[in-house]
Amino acid sequence: MASTLNHEGIQTQIFQVGTEPLSGCLDCYQCKDTGRCIVSDRVNEFLDIAGAADGFIFGTPVHYSAASGSMSCFMHRAFFATRCHGGNTFYLKPAAAVVSARRSGTTTALDQLNKYFTHAEMMTVGSKYWNMVFGMKPEDVKQDLEGMQTMRVLASAV
Repeated sequence: MASTLNHEGIQTQIFQVGTEPLSGCLDCYQCKDTGRCIVSDRVNEFLDIAGAADGFIFGTPVHYSAASGSMSCFMHRAFFATRCHGGNTFYLKPAAAVVSARRSGTTTALDQLNKYFTHAEMMTVGSKYWNMVFGMKPEDVKQDLEGMQTMRVLASAV
């Protein structure tokens, strides 16, 4: 997708949630005053750069028919911190969710991510089919020709 976006003249920045454990929201409301989460980790690093972005693509592997635990914690805390603070970093910005699975759970995970966009009043971007690819490993995903084409079309739509 980054390649297609760059070809269209859209500058991209890839932000990885990473493999370090992420805490769920503590419901402490400390973000109300600062717009940042009290837990210092990748969520705050993302919030530092998110305001300057014109749009977003959030992706996750599917674990047990849902977004990964790390991605769920990340999305909840990032979106809650911006709303709790009284602002909305994401307001009216385009957003797309993409998911990757070995077999099942893709539509549930896609729906889970899309709900964050709805709550943040974002414009949800779709492709010619559901934004998903299939494969157990990245090299397997590249063999999903229909899924890869769906990602290229999605990147053209963002």
